[in-house]
Amino acid sequence: MKKRIFQIAVGVAALLLIGLGAAWSVRQFGSQEKTVPTTRVQRGTLELDIHTTGEMRTPHSSMLVAPSVNGTLQIVHIARTGTNVKAGDLVVEFDPSEQEYNLEQSRSQMEEAEQEIAKAKADSAVKEAEDKVALLKARFDVRRAELEVGRNELVSDIDARKNLLILEQAHRHLEQLQQDIASRAQSSASGLALLEEKRKTAMLGMKVAQHNIDNMTIRAPIDGLVAIKDNMDASGGMMFPGMTLPEYHEGDLVFSGRFLAEVLDVNQMEVVAKVLETDRANLNQDQNAEIRTDSAPQSMMAARVKHIAGMAAGGVFDSSSVRRFEVTFDLLNRAAGMRPGTTAQILVRGNQMKDQLYLPNQCLFEKDGKMVVYVKHGDKFEPTEAKIKFRTENRMAVENLKEGVEVSLVDPVQFQKQQQTGPSSSPMGVGQ
Repeated sequence: MKKRIFQIAVGVAALLLIGLGAAWSVRQFGSQEKTVPTTRVQRGTLELDIHTTGEMRTPHSSMLVAPSVNGTLQIVHIARTGTNVKAGDLVVEFDPSEQEYNLEQSRSQMEEAEQEIAKAKADSAVKEAEDKVALLKARFDVRRAELEVGRNELVSDIDARKNLLILEQAHRHLEQLQQDIASRAQSSASGLALLEEKRKTAMLGMKVAQHNIDNMTIRAPIDGLVAIKDNMDASGGMMFPGMTLPEYHEGDLVFSGRFLAEVLDVNQMEVVAKVLETDRANLNQDQNAEIRTDSAPQSMMAARVKHIAGMAAGGVFDSSSVRRFEVTFDLLNRAAGMRPGTTAQILVRGNQMKDQLYLPNQCLFEKDGKMVVYVKHGDKFEPTEAKIKFRTENRMAVENLKEGVEVSLVDPVQFQKQQQTGPSSSPMGVGQ
């Protein structure tokens, strides 16, 4: 009997526990489906201020390029990044040994060519003197033969014919000698011209070598800050995403035409930032801005909008549909210690738009290619196309909704699905 009473008591307790669990589940489920978060259209003043992040840069800089030389370029000295230099200060120096060897070799070739030219001229002068003597003798032989021929009436026929043959032979010898002298003179002139060309080539080699030696030192063309470039050849031509390259330093071999360093004119600084395309309409030329750098947040610098890009830009691998416009700000006053690359916080002061009906940006959703808000009618939410006048960073001015209209802060359909399946995806609007 006692055992049966105990079993009944256990059964009743189990039923009570099941009932309590069911009630708790119903309460939890009911609390999750309590209501969709909403807000109401409000009337007030909107400030079209724009907050963004930018970077300091200089519009004026000078690139330092490895000289164009036929040979090895090895760095023996290079300034460090961040070094302040004056115009004419040494920034990069290469080993000139190879070019100095080329200079000495070209000088030796030039001296050798000059000696050969002097010898050729001396030999030509000696040969020219010998040819003059031979030519004079040949002409004398012709004249003597002519005189002998003039006596042919007084000598026998045999002697007369001998005199004619001697005269003919003398004429042929003179003509041949004149041709040989002209040919030797032309050959001598050609040989001398070749030697002169050899000397000019050696002199050109000397000039090129000296020019290359002068280019072994690269100096700063302007006053500024040195920024050493990354060594693109450090990896042997192999590149992969995320790879970090070292800067150029002493001992590196450099190819001609490589960008080695940049001298930045820090006396002329500007700030470059990118703003969302939704903020582009709130920007105008010469609009005032306030800039604070992360390195000196206590110092505020006045600035104005200098240039606004005419086309939005997105990264190559950026799949986001949101595009950004590049904006350049001109600093009206400078703070000490400004450096290119410093991060800057920018506040662009916009107009105050009074008496505006507005909603939070998170109320905006995309549906069937249109931007809509979900307006509450009774216990339902109906999508209504939003007519937006303008937008700020967190609010948007609308013109087709009345003040006090209740609007959903989330997508109601997605919100209900999340209550059933769990928070696997965010129902927030495109305004976030």
